[in-house]
Amino acid sequence: METTAIPESGLVRSLGEVGIADRLAAGGKGASLGELRRAGLPVPDGFVVTTRAFERAVSAADPSSSDMRARIAAAPIPADVAAAIRTAYQGLGEGPVAVRSSATGEDAANASFAGLQDTYLWIRGEQQVLEHVRRCWASLYNVEAVSYRVHLAAEQVAEQAGPPAAMAVVVQRMVDPRCAGVMFSCSPTSGDRSVVAIEGSWGLGSVLVSGEVTPDSFVVSKITGEILKRTVSLKERMHRQDPARSGTVTAAVPAPLRARACLTDEEIRSLTRLATQVERHYGAPQDIEWAVEEGTDAVVLLQSRSETVWAARRSTAPLAVPKARPADHVFEQLSRVRGGTWS
Repeated sequence: METTAIPESGLVRSLGEVGIADRLAAGGKGASLGELRRAGLPVPDGFVVTTRAFERAVSAADPSSSDMRARIAAAPIPADVAAAIRTAYQGLGEGPVAVRSSATGEDAANASFAGLQDTYLWIRGEQQVLEHVRRCWASLYNVEAVSYRVHLAAEQVAEQAGPPAAMAVVVQRMVDPRCAGVMFSCSPTSGDRSVVAIEGSWGLGSVLVSGEVTPDSFVVSKITGEILKRTVSLKERMHRQDPARSGTVTAAVPAPLRARACLTDEEIRSLTRLATQVERHYGAPQDIEWAVEEGTDAVVLLQSRSETVWAARRSTAPLAVPKARPADHVFEQLSRVRGGTWS
C-alpha cells in the first residue's frame, strides 16, 4: 500500500507513520486510521496535521479575546504550518479530500466525541484545505465538545485526568462512495460476538448520521459467513459531492435503487471479514465506518473505534452468580421468597 512521503517537520505526518501509540500527536481518529493502515487494512492515503501544529496556531491567536473558537477562526495560520500542510496536500495529488477533526481525547475507552467536532467532505484546493483545517481546530471549542469534556472531568478523579485536550486534523484522499455505512463486530443489541452487524445506504455515510434514511441492515455469522438476517429499506435520499463547489449536497436516490440492497452478498461477506480482522488486531469489539468505492467496488475503512455499549456492561458486576444448572437460579429465588429455606 503506497504511502505519501512527507518531509519531517513534526507539524504534519503521513497516516502510514502514526499508530495507536501516537494519540497525543495524531488525536484519536488519526492514530486509529494510521494503526489500521500500518496493519495493511484498506484505508485511504492521507496525512495528519499534528497537535504541535494546533498548539502553534493557538499560540499565534489574539490573546485579547476570551472566546477561543473565535480567536482561532480569526487568526492567520502560522507560515511554517501552512507550508507543511500545502506540501503534504500536494503530495496527495491536490485532488478532493476529507478534512476530519481528531481530538486527543476522542474515542478513548471511557469517551467518544463522535459528532461533536467537525468533518468536511469533498474539499478542493490548498486554500480550502487550510481554511477547513482551521475550522476543525476551532471545533475543539464547540459548546457541545466543551460541555462533554467538563462532564467527563467530573466523572474522573484528579490523578486519572490526562493532559489538556488538543486537536489534530486528518486530511485524506476523498473516496467517491457508491454506498457507505457502519458495522459492529458484535451485535449492538445483544453483545453477541459471533456475528457482525452491518448498516448501509447509497452515497456518503453522512446520510445515516443525519438520520435522513433508514439503512439496509445485515447480520452475518463470523464463523460460517452466512447472512443470518437481512432488512432492505426504502432509501429515498443520499448525500453526494456538490458538483458546483466543495462540500456535499442531498439528492434523490434514483428510483430503481430505492428498494434495492446497497450491498451484494459478496460485499457483505467482505465487510464481515474486515470487521473480524480489525477486531482481532485490537483484541476487542469495534465500531467501524466503511465505504464501497464507485466504479471500482473496492471496500475501504474510514474509521474504527472501540465498541462502548457492551464493553461498559461487561465491566459492571454480574446480576447473578453463575450456577451449575439453569434451574438453580429459580430455586435460589424461591428460597429467598420463603425466607431462606427450600423444601
